[in-house]
Amino acid sequence: MTKKELADEVAAKAKLKKKDAEDAVDAMLDGITKALKKGQKVQLVGFGTFEVRKRKARTGINPQSKQKIKIPASKAPAFRAGKALKDAIAKK
Repeated sequence: MTKKELADEVAAKAKLKKKDAEDAVDAMLDGITKALKKGQKVQLVGFGTFEVRKRKARTGINPQSKQKIKIPASKAPAFRAGKALKDAIAKK
């Protein structure tokens, strides 16, 4: 599902104009992004939690040259599904 398809779904369920639904989806995604940039968790009860996880610096191997390389520490976004989402997906 693309962002546009999600906005169309929101428009249909919430009885909004497509433009308003697109703005709502964009605003939600911007809000999540801003919170993650600040290092905050975003919990959507029943759906899941977005958070930033820190990765330690480590040594890797270049697959072409087989040389060892240093991979610097980094931050990466992560999502942990909530119980309600897991249960909804598990049902057939």
